[in-house]
Amino acid sequence: MRRLETNDPFWPAQLMLAVAIGLYFALPAKLRVGPVWIIPVAEAALLVGLIVVTPGEVRDDHRWRRRVAMFLTGLVSAADIVALLLLAHLLLQGHQTNGRALLGGGAIIWVTNLIIFAVWYWELDRGGPIARARRPETQPDFFFPSMDPDVPAFEGWVPSFPDYFYVSVTNSTAFSPTDTMPLTIRAKTLMGIQSIVALVTLLLIVARAVNILH
Repeated sequence: MRRLETNDPFWPAQLMLAVAIGLYFALPAKLRVGPVWIIPVAEAALLVGLIVVTPGEVRDDHRWRRRVAMFLTGLVSAADIVALLLLAHLLLQGHQTNGRALLGGGAIIWVTNLIIFAVWYWELDRGGPIARARRPETQPDFFFPSMDPDVPAFEGWVPSFPDYFYVSVTNSTAFSPTDTMPLTIRAKTLMGIQSIVALVTLLLIVARAVNILH
């Protein structure tokens, strides 16, 4: 198999997934489903499996690597959204929950949302990191400013994980695309979901927690 040159290693995304899994332990007990260890242990097992099947060099993609990655990312996303729904339920039902606990829980949900959608975008765009390296001419899901043909200094430029992380940061704070545009329906759908989760977290939960503190 032919080795492909790329500046987009796998370890940053895997590290971010590990951080997101670890953040689950810091959630208040009322925002977790079942015993505290069940979901993180399942996620950790999938992460280990993902690392095992990740190629040491960027060659032809192992089909199971991307399947495991997408399933793990979806599982972490689901756990984060469930935590958000549980926290919103507590607030709407008028439970007298400690304000600092709400602030902490809301912050964890927001940060996890930011991390996990960065991984989603990285795995989604043009079929993932290996597909981008093999077929850079494939229609992209995101249009980055550096891809503009009027910027000759970036000719042949291909995004890497930090670029997708930046997209996730701006989408979580501006609640809309900024300099990077989603081109496909699936990219627009993911960015829309992320914006809604971030907006609900910041406006409904964090704002209510600040009011409780006062």
